[in-house]
Amino acid sequence: MPSTSQSKQTVITHIGVKEHFRETVSAALSHQKVHAQAETVYYLVNLLDHFALAERLFQPTPDGLQIEPLALLYAKAIQANRLETRQQVLRRLGDIALFVSGLFSGSLNRKLVDVDYYIGMGSSAYSHLSDISGNSIRSRTFNTIYSELSAKFQEFVDVLAEVGENSQLTPPEDTLRLYEIWARTGSPRAADKLRKRAIEPLANMGFGRKN
Repeated sequence: MPSTSQSKQTVITHIGVKEHFRETVSAALSHQKVHAQAETVYYLVNLLDHFALAERLFQPTPDGLQIEPLALLYAKAIQANRLETRQQVLRRLGDIALFVSGLFSGSLNRKLVDVDYYIGMGSSAYSHLSDISGNSIRSRTFNTIYSELSAKFQEFVDVLAEVGENSQLTPPEDTLRLYEIWARTGSPRAADKLRKRAIEPLANMGFGRKN
């Protein structure tokens, strides 16, 4: 009899990666009671589908494949002479920050920067994109998407975290890491999972939590 993991992989292959992400993103949004416009949901699904290929996330370096530092991407955006280039770099910055902080926050543990840094950088990138979008119909659509991604960045991080867990893309977070994520970001998802483990986050403890 195939394992649960094998069964899920078979189902995912059968229905297609993008369709799987569409279903799991919608389910996570509903479960966490996060409202998002249809265009933003479509953006999140495409984001997951895009980075399903590792070469789209990593860049070749002398030390092997690495994720380009967000600070370096930000510097490239600021120094860009063309608006189109600046938009492309800022979008990549926001997308990487959202993807990594949502699905792979555990990989940031004990690094020089943690998930709160990624959330701050990603939210700022999308906010800037919203500010510099043009006036065409397509630009106004993306302006609305980027604005919502920026305003609800933490909520979408939690949504992607649930997608990653339910799709078995990421291992379950250990209790200490959940507490660190809650302490740094105020994540409602992390707080809920802590309560299910009989640990009540204390709202008056600070830890750089966003109010």
